[in-house]
Amino acid sequence: MRLAPLTLIGGLIRLVHPFPILLDGIASGAFALLAGGDGGVVVRLGVAMLALQASIGVVNDVVDAPDDAVSKPDKPIPAGRVPPRVARAVAIGSAGLGLLLAALSGPWLLFLAAFGLAIGYGYDLVAKGTPWSWVPFAIGIPLLPVFGWYGAAGSLPTLFALLVPLAIVAGAELAIANAIADTSRDRTAGVGSVAIRLGPRRAWAIGAALQVAVGIVALGSAWVAGAGAQALAAILASFGLVVAGLCLGRSASPILLERAWEVQAVGIAVLAVSWLWGMG
Repeated sequence: MRLAPLTLIGGLIRLVHPFPILLDGIASGAFALLAGGDGGVVVRLGVAMLALQASIGVVNDVVDAPDDAVSKPDKPIPAGRVPPRVARAVAIGSAGLGLLLAALSGPWLLFLAAFGLAIGYGYDLVAKGTPWSWVPFAIGIPLLPVFGWYGAAGSLPTLFALLVPLAIVAGAELAIANAIADTSRDRTAGVGSVAIRLGPRRAWAIGAALQVAVGIVALGSAWVAGAGAQALAAILASFGLVVAGLCLGRSASPILLERAWEVQAVGIAVLAVSWLWGMG
């Protein structure tokens, strides 16, 4: 059966998970800009991360297609909007594009890009739907500032010794929030998750504690380092966005729970950019 072009295009857009790939691409470009990269480098690194994350997202949907046919039948592959062979081609092409663009910044950035793909595929193939689903998030989130900054500057400043641990904690919390949003669908599909293992209330409480700790350390360290008033205001505002996401995460609505982790993800990305700006 031949698909209408608009149907296929719409399916492909949803297949690559547009929200996280755009957020990750923009964040990586922002880190590159803070590191002093010119416009071409900023765009290249942002597109590279977008392509890498798109590949990870597509592989996720290819792997999940049998379960999605039961719990999420409207997703592109089970709904028939994107044939599996096309999805696999998109995954391979996106990975190749991301690796090629990363390689232009040297072998170490190519290694980081390949490592990031390995982490993402590890989540798709192994960790997703298990109590250990938070681990790839905790390892992968710190790669965004490292990828953007190193790709533009060729080195990392000492302040990354604090940024990376904070990003690990934030990444673990985002994984918990994402698992909470998928709790009802995971139960329908008969798969486990860290949220199901802990229970939604305990999972939310642990996630909230982690995010509050990240916000306090970020704001406190920037203040001690003498960050300007504008940077401190930006850090505080982004932390407020994280708190708003946490509050949404108390909802029983699956739609609001989905929005909750997205708001938290935006807040964490803006917090990291604001913190680096203030500390610089």
